[in-house]
Amino acid sequence: MSDIEIMNVFDRNLVRAHRDRAAKTWEDFDFLHKEVAERLCDRLDDVVRDFPMALDLGCHGGDIAEVIQGRGNVETLIQCDVSEGMAKRADQQKATTLVADEEVLPFGNETFDLIVSNLSLHWVNDLPGALLQINRALKPDGLFIGTMFGIESLRELRQCLSDAEMEVDGGISPRISPFADVRDAGMLLQRAGFNLPVVDADAITVSYENPMKLLKDLKGMGENNKVIERRKKFTKRSLIFKAMQRYMEEFIDDDGRFPATFQIMYLTAWKPDPSQQKPLQPGSAQNKLADALGGSEHILSEK
Repeated sequence: MSDIEIMNVFDRNLVRAHRDRAAKTWEDFDFLHKEVAERLCDRLDDVVRDFPMALDLGCHGGDIAEVIQGRGNVETLIQCDVSEGMAKRADQQKATTLVADEEVLPFGNETFDLIVSNLSLHWVNDLPGALLQINRALKPDGLFIGTMFGIESLRELRQCLSDAEMEVDGGISPRISPFADVRDAGMLLQRAGFNLPVVDADAITVSYENPMKLLKDLKGMGENNKVIERRKKFTKRSLIFKAMQRYMEEFIDDDGRFPATFQIMYLTAWKPDPSQQKPLQPGSAQNKLADALGGSEHILSEK
């Protein structure tokens, strides 16, 4: 799907299995996905457009469907998820729901006015290819808004696990997903053929009374390790104990609690259309920036 060689980092069968398991108790662990779904849909309030046909790609338990109502004048919402368990749970939101893989979309070209994806695309191996398929599935001047975990996510846990593994096993293995950064995401949107791409990020800090609860939440969200090169054996209890001990020593806050950082990246871009604004050609500006700022203009010598 993309013009570069695809490197399989994630076990997609495990992505499906973890989500199937998480679907059974989703209501106990969906707090982060619901919060980010609300923030994602808030961005539709700033767009003066109607989006009659919309797709929720990687819908989990139907969190987008709960909050998108009344926004963007969406008339028809299609939900899909790689997990049959999640799709069945999302189907309770009275939206058309099907099982579909983000890496192989079963939709025709120019089908949707709007495609959203909430905290799902960070488990895709061929992200450039997935974005290209999203672009193709959008109508001209269609909008894509997606959220993904960013590179700063779970930095506290990542540090403590690495330090503990070095101490216990004398080496480290991939225990937390490698996340993208803002610059990479913006470049991928451009390469996928989108116009007006914007990528920004914010951080959500979840406070825990015990860092072990973080591990339970990650499992309950279906966000635990799916890296192909992960160690296949059960993690030693001594390693987990050492990592949690480091977490409690190094990251305790003033209230005696333990923060976990989730960096959320927001990807916004448009399917090209002749009606869209275009950037000005260099040198075509009619007014000087110095005049607007009330300053004087200085010409620097060429290097």
